[in-house]
Amino acid sequence: MLPVVYQTPAAIILVLGGLLACLAGHRLFRLVLGVYGFILGALLATSAVGSGETAWLVAAAIAGGAAGALVLVAAYFVGVALVGAGLAALGANVIAAQVGVDPHPLVVILFAIAGALGALSVRRHVIIVGTAFAGAWTVVVGALEMRAPSRGASADEIWLAYPTSPSLARGWIIAAWIALAIIGIVVQFRFTGRAPRKTKA
Repeated sequence: MLPVVYQTPAAIILVLGGLLACLAGHRLFRLVLGVYGFILGALLATSAVGSGETAWLVAAAIAGGAAGALVLVAAYFVGVALVGAGLAALGANVIAAQVGVDPHPLVVILFAIAGALGALSVRRHVIIVGTAFAGAWTVVVGALEMRAPSRGASADEIWLAYPTSPSLARGWIIAAWIALAIIGIVVQFRFTGRAPRKTKA
C-alpha cells in the first residue's frame, strides 16, 4: 500500500480511470489495458517491497506500474482472451466462495481456458462487460479510499483487492458495484461501444 499522503491522489486516479473503463472501455480498450496494467503492476510491486521507506514504495509503484502497463499494452492482440480468462477465473472463485471452499487450481485453469476461447468468439461483448465490471470496481475502491484516506488501509479492508468474498455487512458495496457496472454496460452498448459509422464519399 502507498503512504497515506499519496492515497488521495491515487484514489482520484482510480476513480477517473475506473469511470473511463466502465463507460468507454470498448472504444479505448488499448488505453484501458495500459491503465489496468499500471494499477496491477504497482499493486504487485508495492506488495513485494512491503511497508518500508516512502521513496522505495513510490519508486516500486512507478517501476512496477510501468512494467505492468507495457506488458498489457504489448498483449493487446491477446487482450480479449485475457479478459475472458480473467472473468471466467473470477466466476470460478465466486462459485467456490459461495460453496465455502477454495477452487482447485485445475478448475480455475479450465475455466480460464474456456473463458478465453469463448471471449474470442464474442469479442465486443466480452470487452464491454469486462471493462464495465472492472471499471466499476475500480471506482468503488477509489471512492472508498477518498472517503477517509487518513486512516490508512487496515487488514479488514484487504478484501477490496479481492471482491469475490466480501462480508455480508458490505453488501451495499457489492450492490453499488453491480449497479454501476450495469450502467457502464448500457452506456457502452448504446453509445461509446458502437462501431463508428462510415461516411459516404
